[in-house]
Amino acid sequence: MEFQVFVPVPADRLREALADAVRVARAVPGLQQDAGAEPVAGRLKLRVGGHSVTYRGTLAVSARADGTYAVRGDGTESRGTGTVTLALTLSLAPTEGGTTVTVGGTAKADGRLAELPEEAVTTAANRLLSRTLETLAEAADQREESGESPEDDDTPEPTLDAETQETQETQAAIPDTVPDGLEVRAEPPAEAAHARRTMIGRSAEEVDHAPPRGRYAPVPAPQTITANPVLRWAAPAAAVAVASAIVVARALRKRH
Repeated sequence: MEFQVFVPVPADRLREALADAVRVARAVPGLQQDAGAEPVAGRLKLRVGGHSVTYRGTLAVSARADGTYAVRGDGTESRGTGTVTLALTLSLAPTEGGTTVTVGGTAKADGRLAELPEEAVTTAANRLLSRTLETLAEAADQREESGESPEDDDTPEPTLDAETQETQETQAAIPDTVPDGLEVRAEPPAEAAHARRTMIGRSAEEVDHAPPRGRYAPVPAPQTITANPVLRWAAPAAAVAVASAIVVARALRKRH
């Protein structure tokens, strides 16, 4: 395996990116990192023609004394027993407008990849490596334009939202102690409570317990009136007395 990739960034800037394992992991297309694992470790889906194989493994990039970089990788199929091993060498050569990276080395695979056409597997591997180098160079170029240094932390500092900040400012404005001569009442004075009841008519408690009015008022129950026994006998006697008086009056008129 041997091919070349041109990236439009200086060689020194690309070397800085290759020395950072975190930036290398971000540049690998489709790499799903495992939580708590090494920076360049996790699952990677490799597409070969109309097939796709998912591997779980690691990748390491180290600098050599002669200025080249050694790339070591190994992986195992997530749904099988097939394995793949990479042993590559990256050589960086400054060129006009950027850097030319020469990739050379060997790759061994068994399992599902061994069943696929060798030309298709080589093309897929070259495409993956080319996209990784291009993405790494693009990220390095953006970092240089923004003025960030490798020591800068990419994680932003936590900030308070507007409501929390306003609450803290309000609490800071309230004094912890009360000056001498100033009386603080936990409840409003009686005059203020009376004025408030006068303005609203009735308190909330009275409104809650007051019976409904108008069309929704309850119908009162009929009341039973029991007559006095004395009045019960006095009424007939009075009627008899009145009738007797009328008869006597008529008799006296006839005599005269």
